[in-house]
Amino acid sequence: MNTSIRRIALGVAAAASVLSLAACGVAKAPATGGGEPAALSDEPVTLRVMWWGGDARHERTQKVFDLFEEKHPNITIEPEFSDWNGYWEKLATATAGGNAADVMQMDQVYLASYADRGSLVDLGQYADQLKTDGLEESVLDMGKWDDKLYAMPISTTSTAAIVNLDVIDQVGVPLPDTSTWTWDEFGEWAAAVSAASGGSVYGTGQLGNEYQLQLFARQHGDALFTDGKISIKPETLAAYFQLGLDWIKSGAAPSASYMAEQASLPIDQSDFSVGKATTVFTSSTLVTAYAAASGANLELVPIPTLDGDKEKYDYFKPGMYWSASSKSEHPAEAALLIDFLVNDPEAGAIIGTERGIPANSDVIDALGDSLTAEEQKTVAFAESRRPKLGDAPAIVPNGASDVQTILLRYQQEVNFERQTPIAAAEAMIAEITASITAAAG
Repeated sequence: MNTSIRRIALGVAAAASVLSLAACGVAKAPATGGGEPAALSDEPVTLRVMWWGGDARHERTQKVFDLFEEKHPNITIEPEFSDWNGYWEKLATATAGGNAADVMQMDQVYLASYADRGSLVDLGQYADQLKTDGLEESVLDMGKWDDKLYAMPISTTSTAAIVNLDVIDQVGVPLPDTSTWTWDEFGEWAAAVSAASGGSVYGTGQLGNEYQLQLFARQHGDALFTDGKISIKPETLAAYFQLGLDWIKSGAAPSASYMAEQASLPIDQSDFSVGKATTVFTSSTLVTAYAAASGANLELVPIPTLDGDKEKYDYFKPGMYWSASSKSEHPAEAALLIDFLVNDPEAGAIIGTERGIPANSDVIDALGDSLTAEEQKTVAFAESRRPKLGDAPAIVPNGASDVQTILLRYQQEVNFERQTPIAAAEAMIAEITASITAAAG
């Protein structure tokens, strides 16, 4: 939950490159599920488990493993972990060599790439070991590829506008009704904030990731990906780019050059954290990190819409997943461990919200009063969005894992007015289409 946007942005490009190279050396195996699933063994079993994260995550995860081993004395867990960047290189190399860990942490942008190459177990075969009824169906669907469950969602997040109420009060431009605000209303308000502050505070930054683009597309009755292809209309993508350019031109957001300089800063040095911006569009779970960095009174509100938030365009995105290697000699035990990590209240109490808000609602209930004030805001915000949830979107297909890096590149082209929004949209769609086609070949 505390992973910085900077680390993600820098890691995606390198990881996607490594994954593509690894894929070249791995034959595309058939999807699992053709035979009888393995049964649990009474003999000693060792499971290797691999994940990314910081020290706090490692410590909590190891405590959960200790508890699991107490409950299952014949199973021993060997942990392997690294930071985000190193993780994907290690996983790609291990997968190419047929030596991936039995259980691995997975991300949505890489799920299809691994599943499509036959590198993951269809967890749906192991319903006796892994229960899924504690998760929203739309969330569970985002762990599927080709109608098979290759990844069990660990946590969920929502996209929100986080607003700094202290700075808004200082500037003296009150928020509009955020329950129904439109993009036009937001842009006018953000420009008014910048003007009222004399340029010392900006109303907003930019939209800037694949999740936010997905939501914007859904508001337009469109979709970023469909049936393993990029399907967003050029006009929809151009409108997304135009929105950010309009904010720059109106003064609602800083100049393109200023934002480019700020893009690599960690959360605690961002304009929003230091009180120079009133709004940031980001994952709702990052309110904890922003609150710690800013020390301000922050509120989570819905992102603006075209229609006053009437249509069911929203969805919960898995923060990350657990998957099992198709090369594992113990897939039933791997599924049992994943079930424990995601569904067991005792395990959930140890893990807390370090990996995000638990995907299993029973685990959230079990956490109860142990949630911090910011975590309670995140849970409450998610609950408020339930009436607006639509069907799960298609996950990022094989060949499009670097969509985030590509999106930011073309957005910057538009912000600097080196390309028009429609030209950038058409070029981005063509580039991702070519990458998906190459991966399929």
